[in-house]
Amino acid sequence: MFKLNLLKKFERLYEGTATQGNPTLLNEIYTELYITESESGEISNEHEVRQIETQSRRAATEDTAIKCNDIFRPLPGQDKAIRTVLTKGVAGIGKTVSVQKFILDWVEGKENQDVKLIFPLPFREINLMKDKTLSLSDLLHYFFPETKEMEITSDEYKVLFIFDGLDECRVSLDFQSHERLCDISESAAVDVLLMNLIVGNLLPSALIWITSRPAAADLVPSECVHRVTEVRGFSEPQKEEYFRKRISDQSLADRIISYLKSSRSLYIMCHIPVFCWISATVLEEMLSRAESGEIPKTLTQMYTHFLILQTNIKREKDYEKKVTDEDMILKLGKVAFQQLVEGNLIFYEEDLRECGIDVTEASVYSGLCTQIFREEFGLYQGKVFCFVHLSIQEHLAALYVHHSCTNNNTNVFGQSLWSKIKDWFQLMFKNVSLSELHKRAVDKALQSKNGHLDLFLRFLLGLSVESHQVLLQQIMTLKSSRSDSNEKTVEYIKKKIRTIDSSEKSINLFHCLNELGDHSVVEEIQQYLISGRIKEANLSSSQWSAVVFVLLTSEEELNEFRLDKFVNGLNKHENTKILQKLLPVIKESRSVQ
Repeated sequence: MFKLNLLKKFERLYEGTATQGNPTLLNEIYTELYITESESGEISNEHEVRQIETQSRRAATEDTAIKCNDIFRPLPGQDKAIRTVLTKGVAGIGKTVSVQKFILDWVEGKENQDVKLIFPLPFREINLMKDKTLSLSDLLHYFFPETKEMEITSDEYKVLFIFDGLDECRVSLDFQSHERLCDISESAAVDVLLMNLIVGNLLPSALIWITSRPAAADLVPSECVHRVTEVRGFSEPQKEEYFRKRISDQSLADRIISYLKSSRSLYIMCHIPVFCWISATVLEEMLSRAESGEIPKTLTQMYTHFLILQTNIKREKDYEKKVTDEDMILKLGKVAFQQLVEGNLIFYEEDLRECGIDVTEASVYSGLCTQIFREEFGLYQGKVFCFVHLSIQEHLAALYVHHSCTNNNTNVFGQSLWSKIKDWFQLMFKNVSLSELHKRAVDKALQSKNGHLDLFLRFLLGLSVESHQVLLQQIMTLKSSRSDSNEKTVEYIKKKIRTIDSSEKSINLFHCLNELGDHSVVEEIQQYLISGRIKEANLSSSQWSAVVFVLLTSEEELNEFRLDKFVNGLNKHENTKILQKLLPVIKESRSVQ
């Protein structure tokens, strides 16, 4: 009975959609993901998309690949028993689908048959019980009523607890606490239960599998974790396999693959399965129509086309007329922006109320655009809302901020009293300038320690391009902005590239210039690289940042880095400065001379 209930829950994949979508049998579409054993649970302070761009360069041979079903089995030469595994990976990379496939293979009797019971307990549902006091037995009875008949305490039963989505956890896990719990019938606060289970005071023979986005991976101390694995998404062959499985017309699949390969920035993003799904949805529609219009070349264009497509699907379904497309998009955009600033991916009813959306309205929105915003009913009867992927949240947040500026004369980044007074005067006498908004957004993104506004910034700047304004008119009324504002923004970004020390930050700013259609610095550098004159040229700091950007986004693998290709003298001080500028390239090269 227990296995049958898990089978019902996990055999289908709702790809991007909630329960009212068209589910696919997981085994029909599942594409094996590239998972590696990671050295540590170290935290990266880069935006997740930058981490993907970095990982896409690392050759498959450099890491120890590991199959999802083998994560509790020691590798050859390893003799340690593995009790607790932490699997990290960026949003949308396939952690939850890996969990789903692991459970499905177990239920169907294919793998890990030494495990007697698997308890999947997603953090987003545990959050709904954070104020309760109960025993581990009670917790399991809540989620799995059929366990009331089972004896779980004995060591002969090998059980596995899967805690999916540590980054979504709103229960305060305090591993410094001395509150020990050894009996599964003893009651305690939910955080104390979880902590004792993970540490091994409760059910020491149980296996524990925790998944998390990289930024939250250190919430569990490293001494409690026996293996760290990393889901790296799709490798190059797996990307193609996904599109061929997803799109039945193989010649159309070929066209989509070759189109994506022609755009380096889009093809790198295809390491993320959710991005493959978004691209397949947009390109299948556009390339199969005769008059396809302009096919997306940038990330912003891809996401705006996706939003338009979803809005059109909603119109065909002809939901309640009282909610206009524009009203729905802007209200969701407000939630997206406010929660993005807070760093939240999962929202509860109180979060929505704060943004002026009542819960009945949220259910309507979730019905209208299941592929963008969804309402989930968990194993435990509580409601959770989320965007289908972090990047969709970032795109809608940017749309809301852009619209607030052009239509409502509001700069949402004007938080200080002086800024508010200034904005009010501008509202009285003239328009809030889009270039001022852009400058403020660039500054905010550069100040962010973990780069959480980097992709949002790319979207915000991409939305201000004139061709994009025309595209957006299909779903909302936009007042046109002054044409010179983007030129001011481009100049401001170039000034920032000249003055900031961080190569990582400047790489994102080059992506921003790309969104704005300015390729001047990059084209100049490409000429130097092609001609081999780069070591004769006396490059400025920003030009060296452009060299890094060009090398990291080129299709060629970085097998060998030779400093003598870039420097032409024996001035050690100068050479060291150039070496420091080129560190991101050196990190991705296989050998360094």
